[in-house]
Amino acid sequence: MAKGSQLSQLKSALSQAGVTGPPNSKKRKRAAPTEKDKEKKAAKLDAIQKRLNPFDVKVTKLKHDVGGRRLKGITGKPAQSKQAGIEQRTKTLLKEYEEKGRAGGIVDRRFGENDPTMSLEERMLERFTKERQRASKGVAFNLEDEDDLTHYGQSLSKMDDFDTVGLDDESEEEETSGQIQRDIVSKTHFGGFGEEEEEDEEPARKKTKAEVMAEVMAKSKEHKFLRQMQRNNEDNVRHELDDQFASLRELIFAPDPSSSGSNSVPLGARETGFKAPTETDAAAPSTAIPDANDYDQHVRELAFDKRAKPKDRTKTEEELALEAKEALEKAERKRRKRMLGLDGESSDEEEGKVKGKRKRGADDLDDDFDEPGVPDYDGLGAGLGAKSGSEDEDEDEDEDEEDEEEGSDDEEGSDDDEGSEEGSEEGSEDEGSELDEEDSDDNSEGEEGEHEHLVAPSKLAKGKSKAKKSKSSKHELPFTFPCPATHDEFLEIVDDVDDDDVPTVVQRIRALYHTSLAVDNKFKLQTLATVLIDHILYIAAPPIPRFALINSLFPHLLAITRAYPIPVAQHFNAKLLLMHKNLKRGLSHGALDAESKTWPGIPELSLLRIIGLIWPTSDLNHAVVSPTRVLIGAYLGLARVRSLRDIASGAFLCSLFLQYEGLSKRLVPEAINFLINAVLHLAPHRYEDASALPGFFPSPDFRAERIRHLAMNAKARKSLVAQKADMTRLLTSDDSDEQAKADLLSLAFSLLGQYADLYKALDGFIELYEPVLLILENIETKSLCEAHKTQLSKLADSLQRLLKFSRQARRPLRLQAHKPIPIPTYIPKFETTSSNYLRRQDPDHEKNQASKLRNQYKQERKGAIRELRKDARFLAGVEQKKQIEKDKAYNERMRRVFGSIEGERAEEKQMEREKAKEKRRAGRK
Repeated sequence: MAKGSQLSQLKSALSQAGVTGPPNSKKRKRAAPTEKDKEKKAAKLDAIQKRLNPFDVKVTKLKHDVGGRRLKGITGKPAQSKQAGIEQRTKTLLKEYEEKGRAGGIVDRRFGENDPTMSLEERMLERFTKERQRASKGVAFNLEDEDDLTHYGQSLSKMDDFDTVGLDDESEEEETSGQIQRDIVSKTHFGGFGEEEEEDEEPARKKTKAEVMAEVMAKSKEHKFLRQMQRNNEDNVRHELDDQFASLRELIFAPDPSSSGSNSVPLGARETGFKAPTETDAAAPSTAIPDANDYDQHVRELAFDKRAKPKDRTKTEEELALEAKEALEKAERKRRKRMLGLDGESSDEEEGKVKGKRKRGADDLDDDFDEPGVPDYDGLGAGLGAKSGSEDEDEDEDEDEEDEEEGSDDEEGSDDDEGSEEGSEEGSEDEGSELDEEDSDDNSEGEEGEHEHLVAPSKLAKGKSKAKKSKSSKHELPFTFPCPATHDEFLEIVDDVDDDDVPTVVQRIRALYHTSLAVDNKFKLQTLATVLIDHILYIAAPPIPRFALINSLFPHLLAITRAYPIPVAQHFNAKLLLMHKNLKRGLSHGALDAESKTWPGIPELSLLRIIGLIWPTSDLNHAVVSPTRVLIGAYLGLARVRSLRDIASGAFLCSLFLQYEGLSKRLVPEAINFLINAVLHLAPHRYEDASALPGFFPSPDFRAERIRHLAMNAKARKSLVAQKADMTRLLTSDDSDEQAKADLLSLAFSLLGQYADLYKALDGFIELYEPVLLILENIETKSLCEAHKTQLSKLADSLQRLLKFSRQARRPLRLQAHKPIPIPTYIPKFETTSSNYLRRQDPDHEKNQASKLRNQYKQERKGAIRELRKDARFLAGVEQKKQIEKDKAYNERMRRVFGSIEGERAEEKQMEREKAKEKRRAGRK
């Protein structure tokens, strides 16, 4: 092959093959090429093309080349095969794809074909009529044409008497003229059926074509006449309205008799743009039609009407905070002026009455029933509404404002109740609210110097004196307060404030020191959150815990915690660390010592409950909840029972664990162990020694002398009442209170059932609750009241059912189900022959045939998958081409539209420039 470029090689190959070359020098005429010469020339060109393009042929390299063999599939032409496949799919697959939504078949829509009541002659006649109507539509029956209409060469004007179609002017049955007789309608139009047809002796005569055409023309003329009459009536009504327009106008635009002067504008003149009638208009006759110029003038006046303006835009959070702060400061200034009796009081009151409420904004929800400028709700949840002014302000305001304040107080009172319910309810039914109990005097009495208090004793004494102080005189609540940096400063702020107004104070502090108002407000609010935590511990301390105030302060603490979680979490961890230290000190002094503080009091329980409400308890690891969980487990596992108050505190901790693990369902063995021991301490049973107890749970205080008095007295069972456990009373009850023992036993039964529902899906549920069921079955029910018997039987039945289901679901362990793994061998495999053909031959004929079928199926399946993929690629290419064409057409269409718009815009700008030039020229003149 010649060297050089592809073009030079092609020229050389064509010249050598004799396809091209210098023209023949001889001047004789060359003969025309025959068919054989054309075939030879095509073969040469094909050979040249294959030689110059070696990639058109694909050759499979043989592993062992043996001479004399004829093998198929060694050489292939992938390009030609691909092109042939595309052509084949274009002929077959593409047509099926294009016709996939086409509905085949022939639908017979001829008139009367699907009507079985029509005879063949009637069908033919109706078809002929429809065909003639379509052919002569707009020509033959155009009755408004001036030319004389003809039918089969006869004038239609001479056929207007309609004598042949049975239209009689003087009919004996019907007095109306121009209507077809009843017998004609019943027999001809509807085929003639019924009793009347049976009575006729002679069959009905078939109508001729002339009669049919005459009938059609009669109907057409009748419809035309009715339309003309309707149009005339409408024109008459419209003319009457035009004639009466002047009198109607005088009625609409008559002057208001109550208004004085002639400059009063009648009602509706502003909206319609019409002017009131003047004296000259009144002198004009009432039947005068308004001039067209007046109408044009009225239309032009409509263009000068005042257009609608948009309302106030939605304000940002910073703007709302600033407005709230300014409103509080303004209200505080008014309050101080009223207190000092300054002269500006009256003017300020009048100004406040005129303004009434703050201006409505786009984001108002019509819930501002509070004092002007003071926001009543800031999105923090139920029970957070700031109350309006005190009772002293009601004397200086009018009755409307008093009603608004009363409505606001009622609304906020209901919100506080909702907040109280929300804050006091548990995630699980713990037979009472954990925020509504009172603690014993453990944390309020003086302790050893090494015990650290969550609340200072001096503050507790101050709180006792404040609780005993009478509240006969109420002071007006200020509107502005300083942001407290410590708990002592906060106590000074709320010293003379009622408990109902403390949330209002916190709300106003948050509004005055909003984060967006100053840079340092963020740190002040963080400090406020720590102060609120200390204050919650302060008001939860005995002797009079104020749980309603805790419920109303909790939403504020929750909102600040969500805004600044890290500093609040650090303060919570500091409190938890202090509680853990106190537990270790109490255990070091002796867990059985009555003076050791090993069980948490009401402040500590309130703090643990608040942690579960604020932070997520289902996380695997959490900076606040994980230490809390460890601390509660230490209380339940290390502390020893000494009194009923210890059992009540432990039962509350078990309910907290039930709330914490409600979603994650982590196993807490300390809670189950404590509840079983509580049942053994309170209920009478048959066990005399700890070694006789089923299971392996620890029971160090079983049958101890110091707690024998905690068991229920069988003689007092008749005086017991079934009721919910009141944790406030239980935490302050005496060891001899039989009702308290009954309530704690009922609470233990309830918690055991709830933990069973929580842990029923665990693999070790059988081992965990079988001892519990045995203990419950060995309780002496004769010494229990009826309520306890019913509750115990229900709990036992529930546990038996859950244990049964758990045993049914349990399956023994077994090895993985798979084929046995053979031991590896290193013995060489010897074959009698190396022929692939003989290797596939099996002595069993059926196995051999089955093997061939499997191989054939495998090959066919691979081929089918390969063809389906090619079909999918082909259809995807077709869809892509269609989409490209659609996009191209759309772009072309949009280009034309934009071009026309640009042209129009250019002409408009040119006209504007010409008008501007004319105006400038007129100004110069």
